[in-house]
Amino acid sequence: MNKEIIATIRSGIFAGICIGIAGFVYLAEKSIVGAVLFAFGLLTVIGYKLKLYTGTAGFVKKDEVGTLLLILISNIVGCFVVAMIARCSPMPVQETALGILEARLSIGALCGGVLAVGCGLIMTTAVNFARKGNNYPLLFGVPLFIMCGFPHCVADAFYYLTVPTSFWVENWGEILTFYLSIVIGNFVGCNLYRLVVGEKTDN
Repeated sequence: MNKEIIATIRSGIFAGICIGIAGFVYLAEKSIVGAVLFAFGLLTVIGYKLKLYTGTAGFVKKDEVGTLLLILISNIVGCFVVAMIARCSPMPVQETALGILEARLSIGALCGGVLAVGCGLIMTTAVNFARKGNNYPLLFGVPLFIMCGFPHCVADAFYYLTVPTSFWVENWGEILTFYLSIVIGNFVGCNLYRLVVGEKTDN
């Protein structure tokens, strides 16, 4: 395994940890306050220049799709680490995560994928501005996609890994189908600017 791949995995795992921590605070305070505090995770990702699926998908080239998948897997690993910590919390974070997951699944995979497009669009816009030194779209964009109920595939990975294992055992097929739909939806949303306008955002 070459150094570039190892660096991508390490960066992706740490990005997942940062988003997991942001998700943790949202589960502890599921309100507009928690949604605003969630922005800490994305600010950390931008500040450390970490590899996050939704922060990268809108800027990838055709030959980098494999790397994007590696980033997503690494993000999920990072979320898993924080999810195991969250399960030890005395706060009712598992119950809150379960409520989020049940609400997600209730709308079905198609609607979930459509809603995920909105999150992807917001994320690429926020990251593009942040790369130019303007964090306001990120600070407003994060609470925006959360309050709108737009699924974020990395944050949702943390929620899904936090719920009781028994729920996974009973619904694993439905969960994986829904998750795949929001991964695709996020990707489409992240690239919506390029698809519609035909111009690339800044690299």
